[in-house]
Parts: sequence; structure tokens; C-alpha cells
Amino acid sequence: MDVVLELTDTFITDYFYAWAFPAHPTSPHDIPHLANGTEQAFSPWKFESANPYFPIAPSKYAYMSAWDRDNVYRQAITLFMVTWIFGFILYFVFATLSYIFVFDKQAMQHPKYLKNQMWLEIKQTNKSMPFMSALTTPFWLLEVRGYTKLYNTPAEGPGMLYEILQYPFFILFTDALIYLVHRGLHHPLIYKHLHKPHHKWIMPTPFASHAFHPVDGFAQSFPYHLFPMLFPLNKFASVALFIFVNFWTIMIHDGEYVADSAVINGAACHTMHHLYFNYNYGQYTTLWDRLGNSYRKPHEDLFRKEKKMSDEQWGDQVAEMEKIVKEVEGVDDRTYDNSSATKKNN
Repeated sequence: MDVVLELTDTFITDYFYAWAFPAHPTSPHDIPHLANGTEQAFSPWKFESANPYFPIAPSKYAYMSAWDRDNVYRQAITLFMVTWIFGFILYFVFATLSYIFVFDKQAMQHPKYLKNQMWLEIKQTNKSMPFMSALTTPFWLLEVRGYTKLYNTPAEGPGMLYEILQYPFFILFTDALIYLVHRGLHHPLIYKHLHKPHHKWIMPTPFASHAFHPVDGFAQSFPYHLFPMLFPLNKFASVALFIFVNFWTIMIHDGEYVADSAVINGAACHTMHHLYFNYNYGQYTTLWDRLGNSYRKPHEDLFRKEKKMSDEQWGDQVAEMEKIVKEVEGVDDRTYDNSSATKKNN
């Protein structure tokens, strides 16, 4: 995240902080590319690039703020804004592309599809994202300030083999912890307060992927931040995995049941979770659900396009789902789109 922060500073926030928190003039001799010029320098801060591959020298505005780039308050504010804005852009772009090109629109005719559901999913995400970003910012700050095991280049890591193994290791580690966190969120004392907002969507669209209570969303992302505190991780791999994680979260809500796999926890497995609540808590694999006796194999008809949206399939889903909702939530306070049956018949 230090590279992301550096790029943001270079192209955007240096100018803002120079305007918002201007520094008093000082000698320019400590700033190499300004020392022999006529421009006035303002800060003794020295630039050391976080990017070993393509460092970009800062403009004079990097030296014109009382809050230089190493200021912890500045870093916290910028990281919060980057997480919030970039996170929303990532969510909205990928979810929109998934909705247009992948999501089966017939799912919107399901008897348990909510009235104005897609708008409600986006609204819930918008409400939660700033708070999830605030909870995440301290962990980005720990990374930027050097309190994790992130490293810059393969030469600084444990070895070339680890450059490959870090990816499956990250997936297995986070999958295990997310399973435990997710299952814990279904405890009766916790579920109604934190996790129920995400289970409002019985038949989710890609826009439901980030529609959480903010504490719920942060809790399930915590393993991603814990990993580099405990284990080495290439910092560029860290950014790539952050993007992948968000992309995967959208994919398992896209309703396109491609992965009929005994190992991969794809959209079909996750649909079982939204329909029946107490199954398939895993994020990437079915391993921990199998070990925890919470795995539920998706019905084979879900992988047959002509049958997955049939009245028979939906009728069976609704009958079982309504029983489980009474057990888990008591009263079902959702408002369903009563026109769904009419739309399908037409």
C-alpha cells in the first residue's frame, strides 16, 4: 500500500496538503533536484521512493506542506480516502460488468427477490464503505510505517519458490480464518446485530457482494491484514491479492453457476449459503466446510441452464428457506417483489 500512497501523493494529495497545511520557507539545499534552481523549497523532508521498479520524483509541492509525506495524520487521512474511493470504484465497476455480462437476469424473477433489491444493495454498500474504510485504515498504516512482514522485491523475500507459494498460502490461511469468522457471525447472539444485513439478500446480485454491516465487512477482511503481520508477503502481491479478493467476492454473488467443483466454493455454493444460511461459510474452498460439517453440495440442477430457474427448483428453495428463516430470524421482515411471479409467467 506504500506504493499506492506514494502515487496518490505524487499526482493528487501533495497539491492538496500544500494548500491546506502550508509550510514556512526553509533552505532548499536538502532537496537535490531543487538545490541548484531558483525555486523556493519549504520542507527538509527527503524523498525515498517506496517503488523499487519505477520511482517517480515528486514535484515541489511535496515539500510545501507542514504535513510532509511521513506525517502519520496525513497518511491516515489519505489511506482512508484511497480505501473508500478506490474501494467503491473497484466494487461498482466490477459489479456493473458482472451484472451486464455474467449475471443471469432471470434471478430477478425469483420469488425471494426483494422489491428494489439492486438499489438497496448499492445503498447498503454506500452506507457501509466509509466505516469499513475507517476500520481498515489502521492496518494500512501499520503496513506503510513498516510494522508488517511485507517486502519490496523477491531478493528481499524468503526465496523464489516462496514467490509462487505465497499465493496459495495466502488463500488457504485466509480461507480458514474467514470460515471461522463467518461461522461465528452466525451465532444467535451476533447474527441479528451484524450479519443479518448481508443475509437480507436471499437471491443476491453482484451488487450484494459488499453490502454488509461495516463491522461484519471488516471482520471478514481482517485475515487479509493479519497474514502480512505473521508471514512474509511481497507488497506488490499484497495489492494484487487485495484486488483479487474484491473481484472474487463479486464473482460468488453473480449467480452464474459455472464451478461444479468439489473443491472450489463458487457462486453455486455461496447461493446455498444465502438460501439456507447455515451452510458453506468458506470463501474460496469447500475444505473448511467439509471439516466443520457445514458443507452443502449445490443441487445438480443449478448447473443446468434449463432447470436452474424452473418453478420446481424455486418452489423447493422457497419451502426450505422459509423454514430456516423462522429458525434463524423468527419473523421474516423482508419486502419481496410480488411482481416476480407475474414477470416470469409473462
